Amino acid sequence: MTRESLVTQDWEGIVARLGGATTLEQSARDTKAFLRARAIATAVDLLRLILAYCLGDRGLRSTAAWATAIGLANLSNVALLQRLRRCGDWLALLVGEALAAAAPQASRGRLIRIIDATTVPKAGAAAKKGNKLWRIHSAFDLPRERFGHFELTDQHGGETLDRIPVVKGEIRIADRAYLQPDRIALVLEQDADVLIRAGWRNARWLDAEGKPVDLLAEFRKASDCGLIDRPIFIGRKSGKPLALRLVAVKKSGQAAEAARRVARRQARKQGHQVSKGTLAAADWMIMVTSLPPEAFPTADILALYRLRWRIELGFKRLKSLIGLKGPPGADERSARPYVLAHLLIILLLEPLVDGLEDSPRWAESLPLAA
Repeated sequence: MTRESLVTQDWEGIVARLGGATTLEQSARDTKAFLRARAIATAVDLLRLILAYCLGDRGLRSTAAWATAIGLANLSNVALLQRLRRCGDWLALLVGEALAAAAPQASRGRLIRIIDATTVPKAGAAAKKGNKLWRIHSAFDLPRERFGHFELTDQHGGETLDRIPVVKGEIRIADRAYLQPDRIALVLEQDADVLIRAGWRNARWLDAEGKPVDLLAEFRKASDCGLIDRPIFIGRKSGKPLALRLVAVKKSGQAAEAARRVARRQARKQGHQVSKGTLAAADWMIMVTSLPPEAFPTADILALYRLRWRIELGFKRLKSLIGLKGPPGADERSARPYVLAHLLIILLLEPLVDGLEDSPRWAESLPLAA
Protein backbone atom coordinates (compact mmCIF):
# COMPACT_ATOMS: atom_id res chain seq x y z
CA MET A 1 0.00 0.00 0.00
CA THR A 2 1.30 3.46 -0.89
CA ARG A 3 0.28 6.89 0.26
CA GLU A 4 -1.30 7.50 -3.14
CA SER A 5 -3.58 4.50 -2.74
CA LEU A 6 -4.99 6.08 0.39
CA VAL A 7 -6.52 8.93 -1.63
CA THR A 8 -8.26 6.72 -4.21
CA GLN A 9 -11.23 4.40 -4.21
CA ASP A 10 -8.89 1.72 -2.77
CA TRP A 11 -9.36 3.33 0.62
CA GLU A 12 -13.09 2.55 0.66
CA GLY A 13 -12.25 -1.11 0.11
CA ILE A 14 -9.75 -1.07 2.97
CA VAL A 15 -12.34 0.42 5.33
CA ALA A 16 -14.89 -2.19 4.28
CA ARG A 17 -12.45 -5.05 4.91
CA LEU A 18 -11.83 -3.70 8.41
CA GLY A 19 -15.53 -3.83 9.24
CA GLY A 20 -16.73 -0.45 8.02
CA ALA A 21 -16.67 3.09 9.36
CA THR A 22 -19.04 2.48 12.27
CA THR A 23 -17.03 -0.50 13.55
CA LEU A 24 -13.75 1.40 13.22
CA GLU A 25 -15.21 4.38 15.06
CA GLN A 26 -16.30 2.18 17.97
CA SER A 27 -13.01 0.27 18.24
CA ALA A 28 -11.02 3.53 18.10
CA ARG A 29 -13.05 4.96 20.97
CA ASP A 30 -12.85 1.71 22.97
CA THR A 31 -9.04 1.76 22.76
CA LYS A 32 -8.87 5.55 23.34
CA ALA A 33 -7.15 6.13 20.01
CA PHE A 34 -9.91 8.56 19.00
CA LEU A 35 -11.90 10.38 21.68
CA ARG A 36 -13.33 13.48 20.06
CA ALA A 37 -13.46 15.19 16.68
CA ARG A 38 -11.17 18.20 16.55
CA ALA A 39 -8.30 18.44 14.12
CA ILE A 40 -9.32 15.01 12.76
CA ALA A 41 -13.01 14.52 12.06
CA THR A 42 -13.43 10.72 12.24
CA ALA A 43 -11.64 7.56 13.24
CA VAL A 44 -11.52 6.53 9.58
CA ASP A 45 -9.62 9.74 8.79
CA LEU A 46 -7.26 9.04 11.69
CA LEU A 47 -6.51 5.54 10.41
CA ARG A 48 -5.93 6.88 6.92
CA LEU A 49 -3.48 9.44 8.29
CA ILE A 50 -1.59 6.95 10.46
CA LEU A 51 -1.25 4.44 7.61
CA ALA A 52 -0.06 7.16 5.25
CA TYR A 53 2.75 8.01 7.66
CA CYS A 54 3.69 4.45 8.67
CA LEU A 55 3.64 2.99 5.16
CA GLY A 56 5.13 6.00 3.39
CA ASP A 57 8.73 7.12 3.13
CA ARG A 58 8.25 10.70 4.31
CA GLY A 59 8.46 12.25 7.74
CA LEU A 60 5.85 13.55 10.13
CA ARG A 61 5.95 17.12 8.84
CA SER A 62 5.54 16.06 5.22
CA THR A 63 2.67 13.74 6.10
CA ALA A 64 0.92 16.48 8.08
CA ALA A 65 1.30 18.85 5.12
CA TRP A 66 -0.12 16.20 2.76
CA ALA A 67 -3.15 15.73 5.05
CA THR A 68 -3.80 19.49 5.09
CA ALA A 69 -3.45 19.75 1.32
CA ILE A 70 -6.13 17.15 0.63
CA GLY A 71 -8.43 18.34 3.39
CA LEU A 72 -8.03 15.20 5.49
CA ALA A 73 -6.82 16.92 8.68
CA ASN A 74 -5.23 20.14 9.85
CA LEU A 75 -2.58 19.40 12.48
CA SER A 76 1.14 19.84 13.13
CA ASN A 77 3.83 17.19 12.99
CA VAL A 78 3.99 17.18 16.80
CA ALA A 79 0.22 16.60 17.02
CA LEU A 80 0.53 13.77 14.49
CA LEU A 81 3.23 12.13 16.62
CA GLN A 82 0.95 12.34 19.67
CA ARG A 83 -1.91 10.75 17.74
CA LEU A 84 0.39 8.00 16.51
CA ARG A 85 1.44 7.14 20.05
CA ARG A 86 -2.18 6.66 21.09
CA CYS A 87 -2.95 4.24 18.27
CA GLY A 88 -0.93 1.23 19.44
CA ASP A 89 -3.79 -0.65 21.12
CA TRP A 90 -6.16 0.17 18.29
CA LEU A 91 -3.81 -1.11 15.59
CA ALA A 92 -3.10 -4.25 17.63
CA LEU A 93 -6.84 -4.88 17.84
CA LEU A 94 -7.25 -4.40 14.10
CA VAL A 95 -4.35 -6.78 13.37
CA GLY A 96 -5.87 -9.46 15.61
CA GLU A 97 -9.26 -9.12 13.95
CA ALA A 98 -7.69 -9.29 10.51
CA LEU A 99 -5.80 -12.48 11.43
CA ALA A 100 -8.98 -14.09 12.73
CA ALA A 101 -10.87 -13.10 9.58
CA ALA A 102 -8.15 -14.60 7.37
CA ALA A 103 -8.40 -18.02 9.01
CA PRO A 104 -10.74 -20.54 7.35
CA GLN A 105 -14.29 -20.48 8.69
CA ALA A 106 -14.03 -24.02 10.07
CA SER A 107 -11.02 -23.15 12.23
CA ARG A 108 -12.56 -20.12 13.92
CA GLY A 109 -12.88 -20.55 17.64
CA ARG A 110 -10.00 -23.06 17.67
CA LEU A 111 -6.44 -22.43 18.77
CA ILE A 112 -3.95 -22.67 15.90
CA ARG A 113 -0.46 -23.56 17.13
CA ILE A 114 2.57 -23.41 14.86
CA ILE A 115 5.38 -25.66 16.12
CA ASP A 116 9.02 -25.03 15.25
CA ALA A 117 12.46 -24.48 16.76
CA THR A 118 15.28 -22.00 16.32
CA THR A 119 18.87 -22.09 17.50
CA VAL A 120 21.55 -19.79 18.85
CA PRO A 121 25.22 -20.79 19.06
CA LYS A 122 27.05 -21.54 22.28
CA ALA A 123 30.28 -19.71 22.94
CA GLY A 124 33.64 -21.21 22.08
CA ALA A 125 35.53 -22.53 19.06
CA ALA A 126 33.32 -25.59 18.62
CA ALA A 127 30.22 -23.43 18.47
CA LYS A 128 31.60 -21.47 15.54
CA LYS A 129 31.66 -24.72 13.57
CA GLY A 130 28.00 -25.34 14.37
CA ASN A 131 28.72 -28.20 16.74
CA LYS A 132 27.26 -26.64 19.89
CA LEU A 133 23.89 -24.95 19.92
CA TRP A 134 21.06 -23.88 22.15
CA ARG A 135 17.75 -25.02 20.65
CA ILE A 136 14.57 -23.09 21.49
CA HIS A 137 11.46 -25.23 20.95
CA SER A 138 8.47 -22.97 20.43
CA ALA A 139 4.74 -22.80 19.84
CA PHE A 140 3.33 -19.68 18.18
CA ASP A 141 -0.38 -19.23 18.86
CA LEU A 142 -2.92 -17.74 16.47
CA PRO A 143 -4.99 -15.60 16.35
CA ARG A 144 -3.31 -14.19 19.51
CA GLU A 145 -0.12 -13.71 17.46
CA ARG A 146 1.99 -14.61 20.49
CA PHE A 147 4.51 -17.23 21.51
CA GLY A 148 2.55 -19.63 23.69
CA HIS A 149 5.33 -21.98 24.82
CA PHE A 150 9.13 -22.14 25.03
CA GLU A 151 11.43 -25.00 25.96
CA LEU A 152 15.21 -24.63 25.95
CA THR A 153 17.58 -27.55 25.28
CA ASP A 154 21.03 -28.04 23.87
CA GLN A 155 21.64 -29.47 20.40
CA HIS A 156 20.76 -32.97 21.63
CA GLY A 157 17.15 -31.96 22.36
CA GLY A 158 15.32 -33.27 19.30
CA GLU A 159 12.49 -31.49 17.50
CA THR A 160 9.50 -33.68 18.33
CA LEU A 161 5.87 -32.92 17.58
CA ASP A 162 4.62 -33.80 21.07
CA ARG A 163 7.37 -32.03 23.05
CA ILE A 164 5.11 -29.03 23.64
CA PRO A 165 1.99 -29.84 25.72
CA VAL A 166 -1.19 -30.27 23.69
CA VAL A 167 -4.20 -28.00 24.18
CA LYS A 168 -7.45 -29.87 23.60
CA GLY A 169 -9.05 -28.87 20.31
CA GLU A 170 -5.96 -27.15 18.87
CA ILE A 171 -4.81 -27.39 15.25
CA ARG A 172 -1.06 -28.08 15.33
CA ILE A 173 0.88 -27.00 12.22
CA ALA A 174 4.48 -28.02 11.55
CA ASP A 175 7.01 -28.50 8.77
CA ARG A 176 8.39 -31.76 7.42
CA ALA A 177 10.87 -32.29 10.27
CA TYR A 178 7.87 -33.14 12.45
CA LEU A 179 6.42 -35.90 10.29
CA GLN A 180 6.74 -38.42 13.12
CA PRO A 181 3.89 -40.97 12.97
CA ASP A 182 4.12 -42.28 16.54
CA ARG A 183 4.24 -38.76 17.94
CA ILE A 184 1.43 -37.62 15.65
CA ALA A 185 -0.65 -40.42 17.17
CA LEU A 186 0.08 -39.09 20.67
CA VAL A 187 -1.12 -35.62 19.67
CA LEU A 188 -4.30 -37.00 18.09
CA GLU A 189 -5.05 -39.06 21.21
CA GLN A 190 -5.25 -35.78 23.14
CA ASP A 191 -8.13 -34.47 20.96
CA ALA A 192 -6.05 -32.21 18.75
CA ASP A 193 -5.64 -32.09 14.97
CA VAL A 194 -2.45 -31.84 12.93
CA LEU A 195 -1.38 -30.34 9.62
CA ILE A 196 2.19 -31.27 8.69
CA ARG A 197 4.23 -30.82 5.56
CA ALA A 198 5.78 -34.01 4.22
CA GLY A 199 8.58 -35.23 1.99
CA TRP A 200 7.82 -37.92 -0.53
CA ARG A 201 10.30 -40.38 1.03
CA ASN A 202 10.13 -39.64 4.75
CA ALA A 203 7.07 -41.78 5.45
CA ARG A 204 5.84 -45.30 4.69
CA TRP A 205 2.77 -44.52 2.60
CA LEU A 206 0.03 -47.18 2.66
CA ASP A 207 -3.53 -47.65 1.37
CA ALA A 208 -6.48 -48.90 3.43
CA GLU A 209 -5.39 -52.53 2.85
CA GLY A 210 -1.86 -51.88 4.06
CA LYS A 211 -0.31 -51.99 0.58
CA PRO A 212 2.40 -49.47 -0.34
CA VAL A 213 1.31 -46.32 -2.16
CA ASP A 214 3.68 -45.05 -4.85
CA LEU A 215 3.57 -41.29 -4.36
CA LEU A 216 5.42 -40.61 -7.60
CA ALA A 217 2.77 -42.59 -9.49
CA GLU A 218 0.08 -40.54 -7.74
CA PHE A 219 1.84 -37.36 -8.89
CA ARG A 220 1.93 -38.56 -12.50
CA LYS A 221 -1.78 -39.40 -12.46
CA ALA A 222 -2.68 -36.00 -11.03
CA SER A 223 -0.30 -34.02 -13.23
CA ASP A 224 -3.04 -32.42 -15.32
CA CYS A 225 -5.31 -31.30 -12.47
CA GLY A 226 -2.39 -30.48 -10.15
CA LEU A 227 -4.19 -31.62 -7.00
CA ILE A 228 -4.36 -34.70 -4.77
CA ASP A 229 -6.73 -34.95 -1.80
CA ARG A 230 -7.27 -38.51 -0.62
CA PRO A 231 -7.15 -40.77 2.44
CA ILE A 232 -3.72 -42.16 3.28
CA PHE A 233 -2.20 -44.39 5.93
CA ILE A 234 1.30 -43.99 7.33
CA GLY A 235 3.19 -46.95 8.78
CA ARG A 236 4.35 -46.71 12.39
CA LYS A 237 7.14 -48.31 14.40
CA SER A 238 4.55 -49.38 16.95
CA GLY A 239 0.80 -49.71 16.60
CA LYS A 240 -1.52 -49.75 13.62
CA PRO A 241 -0.88 -47.52 10.62
CA LEU A 242 -2.00 -43.96 11.15
CA ALA A 243 -5.09 -42.92 9.19
CA LEU A 244 -4.64 -39.42 7.79
CA ARG A 245 -5.43 -37.37 4.72
CA LEU A 246 -2.93 -36.63 1.96
CA VAL A 247 -3.15 -33.19 0.32
CA ALA A 248 -0.68 -32.36 -2.45
CA VAL A 249 -0.71 -29.35 -4.74
CA LYS A 250 1.45 -28.83 -7.80
CA LYS A 251 3.78 -25.84 -7.42
CA SER A 252 4.27 -23.04 -9.88
CA GLY A 253 7.11 -23.51 -12.35
CA GLN A 254 9.27 -20.98 -10.52
CA ALA A 255 8.71 -22.58 -7.10
CA ALA A 256 9.37 -26.07 -8.47
CA GLU A 257 12.64 -24.99 -10.09
CA ALA A 258 13.76 -23.38 -6.83
CA ALA A 259 13.02 -26.65 -4.99
CA ARG A 260 15.04 -28.61 -7.54
CA ARG A 261 18.01 -26.26 -7.08
CA VAL A 262 17.87 -26.84 -3.33
CA ALA A 263 17.72 -30.62 -3.86
CA ARG A 264 20.76 -30.57 -6.16
CA ARG A 265 22.69 -28.38 -3.73
CA GLN A 266 21.95 -30.72 -0.82
CA ALA A 267 22.96 -33.75 -2.88
CA ARG A 268 26.30 -32.16 -3.76
CA LYS A 269 26.98 -31.41 -0.12
CA GLN A 270 26.29 -35.04 0.77
CA GLY A 271 28.46 -36.33 -2.07
CA HIS A 272 25.84 -38.00 -4.26
CA GLN A 273 23.68 -37.28 -7.28
CA VAL A 274 20.07 -36.22 -6.75
CA SER A 275 17.55 -38.91 -7.69
CA LYS A 276 14.98 -38.57 -10.48
CA GLY A 277 12.23 -39.19 -7.90
CA THR A 278 13.36 -36.25 -5.78
CA LEU A 279 13.37 -33.97 -8.83
CA ALA A 280 9.88 -35.13 -9.79
CA ALA A 281 8.56 -34.67 -6.24
CA ALA A 282 9.97 -31.13 -6.20
CA ASP A 283 7.00 -30.14 -8.36
CA TRP A 284 4.63 -30.80 -5.47
CA MET A 285 3.84 -29.37 -2.04
CA ILE A 286 2.88 -32.37 0.10
CA MET A 287 0.92 -32.23 3.37
CA VAL A 288 -0.82 -34.67 5.68
CA THR A 289 -3.59 -33.74 8.06
CA SER A 290 -6.19 -35.18 10.40
CA LEU A 291 -8.69 -32.43 9.54
CA PRO A 292 -11.76 -33.87 7.77
CA PRO A 293 -12.48 -32.82 4.17
CA GLU A 294 -16.15 -32.16 4.99
CA ALA A 295 -15.21 -29.30 7.33
CA PHE A 296 -11.84 -28.38 5.82
CA PRO A 297 -11.80 -28.52 2.00
CA THR A 298 -8.52 -28.36 0.15
CA ALA A 299 -8.51 -24.55 -0.06
CA ASP A 300 -8.81 -24.32 3.74
CA ILE A 301 -5.90 -26.72 4.25
CA LEU A 302 -3.71 -24.57 2.02
CA ALA A 303 -4.82 -21.38 3.81
CA LEU A 304 -4.00 -22.91 7.19
CA TYR A 305 -0.54 -24.07 6.18
CA ARG A 306 0.27 -20.63 4.77
CA LEU A 307 -0.02 -19.35 8.34
CA ARG A 308 3.21 -21.20 9.21
CA TRP A 309 5.32 -18.21 8.14
CA ARG A 310 4.05 -16.35 11.23
CA ILE A 311 6.47 -18.24 13.51
CA GLU A 312 9.37 -17.27 11.24
CA LEU A 313 8.46 -13.63 11.82
CA GLY A 314 8.21 -14.36 15.54
CA PHE A 315 11.77 -15.74 15.55
CA LYS A 316 12.98 -12.73 13.58
CA ARG A 317 11.42 -10.44 16.18
CA LEU A 318 13.06 -12.43 18.95
CA LYS A 319 16.52 -12.08 17.39
CA SER A 320 16.32 -8.57 15.96
CA LEU A 321 14.01 -6.63 18.29
CA ILE A 322 15.19 -8.31 21.50
CA GLY A 323 18.71 -8.95 20.21
CA LEU A 324 18.91 -12.66 21.04
CA LYS A 325 22.24 -14.12 19.96
CA GLY A 326 24.73 -16.60 21.27
CA PRO A 327 25.46 -16.07 24.98
CA PRO A 328 28.90 -14.57 25.59
CA GLY A 329 30.17 -17.13 28.10
CA ALA A 330 31.00 -20.80 27.72
CA ASP A 331 29.79 -21.70 31.22
CA GLU A 332 26.31 -23.21 30.86
CA ARG A 333 25.35 -22.02 34.35
CA SER A 334 25.42 -18.45 33.07
CA ALA A 335 24.68 -19.07 29.39
CA ARG A 336 21.35 -20.78 30.04
CA PRO A 337 19.92 -17.89 32.14
CA TYR A 338 21.15 -15.49 29.44
CA VAL A 339 19.01 -17.18 26.79
CA LEU A 340 16.05 -17.61 29.15
CA ALA A 341 16.16 -13.90 30.02
CA HIS A 342 15.71 -13.03 26.36
CA LEU A 343 12.77 -15.41 26.08
CA LEU A 344 11.18 -13.78 29.12
CA ILE A 345 11.58 -10.31 27.63
CA ILE A 346 9.95 -11.24 24.31
CA LEU A 347 7.00 -12.69 26.20
CA LEU A 348 6.67 -9.48 28.20
CA LEU A 349 7.10 -7.19 25.21
CA GLU A 350 4.88 -8.93 22.68
CA PRO A 351 1.60 -7.60 24.12
CA LEU A 352 3.16 -4.16 24.52
CA VAL A 353 5.32 -3.88 21.44
CA ASP A 354 3.22 -1.06 20.01
CA GLY A 355 3.91 0.87 23.19
CA LEU A 356 7.60 1.10 22.30
CA GLU A 357 6.72 4.21 20.35
CA ASP A 358 6.26 5.98 23.70
CA SER A 359 9.90 5.55 24.67
CA PRO A 360 12.23 8.57 24.37
CA ARG A 361 14.67 6.70 22.12
CA TRP A 362 11.84 5.71 19.78
CA ALA A 363 10.55 9.30 19.66
CA GLU A 364 14.04 10.61 18.91
CA SER A 365 14.33 8.22 15.97
CA LEU A 366 11.13 9.43 14.34
CA PRO A 367 11.71 11.78 11.40
CA LEU A 368 10.31 15.13 12.57
CA ALA A 369 11.04 16.81 9.27
CA ALA A 370 10.74 15.82 5.67
